[in-house]
Parts: sequence; structure tokens; C-alpha cells
Amino acid sequence: MPERPIRLFGDPVLKTVSSPVDLVDDRVRSLVEDLVDSVRLPGRAGVAAPQIGVNLRVFSYNVDGEVGYIINPVLIEVTGDPELVDEGCLSVPGLWHKTPRHPFARVRGIDLDGNEIELAGEGLMAQALQHETDHLDGVLYLDRLEKDERRAAMRAVRESDWF
Repeated sequence: MPERPIRLFGDPVLKTVSSPVDLVDDRVRSLVEDLVDSVRLPGRAGVAAPQIGVNLRVFSYNVDGEVGYIINPVLIEVTGDPELVDEGCLSVPGLWHKTPRHPFARVRGIDLDGNEIELAGEGLMAQALQHETDHLDGVLYLDRLEKDERRAAMRAVRESDWF
């Protein structure tokens, strides 16, 4: 399937807490396929279901050549003091801001067969796990920015040609 269009900042689905997947059925299998297809495009480290307009707790990732997905992820561990890292978002195109993220993160969820899985990593993987889990909780990276950075980010959003 082709990748699905990405919802942009201002779309209410991006600020809505996603519902857990109660039953893995053909609809969820199709969603996972769409998410994986959508994340394979160059420059994409992750795509959460709300970013393609679906209010379910599922995201895909593409980090260091590893492409996958997780259903009903829960952020179960972060370690290290948050560090300011350059971060962007497909839902806030063209903008990058220093965002506080822990250097290590671990999530637990399930796969399409209902088996429990864990994803963990440092660096970009840790950042992606935190970023995508935030999407499922209705949080955008802009919400995590420090006060002055957030003010600059919101000004850049208002001045963007897509807003």
C-alpha cells in the first residue's frame, strides 16, 4: 500500500490520547502495514497511528536500517538525565528544535500475533521511542520544549506556509 498522508499540527487527532488495540483483526493488520509503508520513506524514524488519522496505540519505526512496529506500547523505562537533542516531526514539517530526551528508553507492547515484545535503545532509537509514545498520548515534541525554545517554535509554526 502507498504511504498515508501525515496529519499536521493543529489537527485534533494529534492532541488526543489514543485508544488501546483490544483485538488484532484485519483492520489493525492493515493499519500496521500502512504505518510500516509510511515509515520506509527517507528521513523518517517513526510514524504513529494518530499521524495518519487513526486513534489507536500503534507506531512504526525505522532506525539504523531496522524497520518494525509495536502495538499498545508503554514506555516502561528511561534512563539518564534528559539531554537537548535536535528533533523534528513529520506533523510539524521543516522545523527542528532542541528537545529534552533521555538517552535510553524501553517500551513494551505486542506484535500482530499478540506476543509481548520490547523495544529498547540509545540515541536515535531512544528518541524515537519517546517521540512516538508521546504521539500516542496526545503529546507533540513542541510540548516538551523549554519555554524560550517553545516560544520560538510556535512563532515558526505560525509563519510556516503549511499552517
